[in-house]
Amino acid sequence: MTDLMVGLGLVLVIEGILWAAFPKAAQRMLETATTTPETSLRLAGTAAMIVGVSIVWLIRG
Repeated sequence: MTDLMVGLGLVLVIEGILWAAFPKAAQRMLETATTTPETSLRLAGTAAMIVGVSIVWLIRG
């Protein structure tokens, strides 16, 4: 459970850095996401999950 909380904390740190350092780029990214087809977003999300699980598995495995 501790690892999950650390992981969530790191996600918030990375998101916070993005919005604090590059707010205009983050807004453009959101605008682009709204015009991107749903299937492309699903594919990108699935790929990100696979990469994330693979990294955790390699490190903690």
